[in-house]
Parts: sequence; structure tokens; C-alpha cells
Amino acid sequence: MKTSAAIAGLLVFTSAWSPAGPAAADVSLTASNAINVVLEELVPQFERASGHKVTMRLGVASFLRKEIEGGAAFDVAILVGSLDRLVKDGRIAAGTPVALGRSGYGLAVRTGAPKPDIGTTEAFRRAMLDATSVGYTEGGGSGTYFVNLLDKLGIADAMKPKLRPGTNTQAAVARGEIEMTVTGIVPILRSKGVELAGPLPPELQSYSIFTAGIGSTTKEKEAAAALLRFLTTPEAVTVFKQRGVEPVRN
Repeated sequence: MKTSAAIAGLLVFTSAWSPAGPAAADVSLTASNAINVVLEELVPQFERASGHKVTMRLGVASFLRKEIEGGAAFDVAILVGSLDRLVKDGRIAAGTPVALGRSGYGLAVRTGAPKPDIGTTEAFRRAMLDATSVGYTEGGGSGTYFVNLLDKLGIADAMKPKLRPGTNTQAAVARGEIEMTVTGIVPILRSKGVELAGPLPPELQSYSIFTAGIGSTTKEKEAAAALLRFLTTPEAVTVFKQRGVEPVRN
């Protein structure tokens, strides 16, 4: 049972962003699957409080971006990186993009397995060379960054026989098919059967910034705007933090 304090908090939460009009709408949300665990928690709250219905289409952010560039319809999009080009091309409404947060990359191992030291550049380099197999997200931002990082560290050739690209390498690690994987911290924390060995060392770390914007051709402008306001409330930010997405520092 909810306490009176919790109920009061929820009332403040919902009133802070409530849409101006009473009419319910169907909102299509195209979003990076890197933050699906956050959206699975927040979207139902938005639906219950607003009366709007959200239909989510999740996928690899780079692939979704190409679909949008090709004319795919949507009301709200949450992608990785800047939306400036999509605004310029008329796909995202000007003035609507907002950064929801950022998340870094980390190393995951199977639950209970030894966690290698990756606290420094040299330690991370040694962990890669000592591994029997290392997964990464094929076609995703984390995968592209990781492959380039191996080249930067001068171990790209040595790592080629060990690399295991895929769309869900955390699951492969959990099943024991891959020893470890380097990917976003958010998908690591949401996955069963794996543990975060640690974030990449500061000197090697990079961040995925999740940016949301409203489609320029949407017919549900008010509902789409309400969803964006909801996702930027302090309470929503708390959920993002709990799931490994930190606020973007200006």
C-alpha cells in the first residue's frame, strides 16, 4: 500500500507536466533500445497520469536515425547524439530537442565470474588481451567506439580473433558463450546474468547522450510535448539516474 507521502509525491509529479487539454491521444515513440529499461518504467506512469497511449518502437539508435532520415513517421524520437541534422532536414521540430541524460561505457562479465581490473588504460588493455572472447554491439554507438578504441590502443589486430559482434552480447555473456562484453552501462545494469565489472577508465571513457525531440509532422503536438515535459521532471531524472543515465552537465 502506498503511504500518504508517496501519494502526495505522485500528485506533484503528475501535475508538474500535465497536458493542457483533456483529450487523450496516441503517441508514437521511436527510441534507442539502450534506454528501454528507463522507458518501460516511465512510459506506463505517463499513460496512467495523462490518459495518452504511447506506442514504442525500440531499436539500435543509428538504424532508427536512418529510418527517420528516410521519412519514417513518429511523434517523439529519443536517439543517441545531437538531433541538429534532423532539425535542419525538417524531420525534428525546431526548438524541441532536449538532452535527457548521458551514459558511459563499461565492461560486463557473467554473474559470479572474476572481474578484471580495468581502472587504468594499461589495465584495460591487458584485460582485453587476456580475454578469450569479447563482445560488442554491432551497428551501435558503443560498438563503433569500442572498435576504434582497440585501434587507438594498438591492439586491434591482436583482438580480431576474440571479437564477437552481436545485438545482445550481454545475453551471450550470461549464457557463457562470450567471456565479457564492452557496451553501455545502461544495458549492462538491466541485463540478467551479468555484472558490471566497472566503467571504462576516465581517460578512455566516452558518453552516449540521449536526446529527445518532437517530429515535425506530428499531429499530436500537445501530447508529444507533454511526454517530453514528463521525461524531464526531477522525478523522472531520478529514475534515469537509478538506471545508469546521469544528467548532462552544461
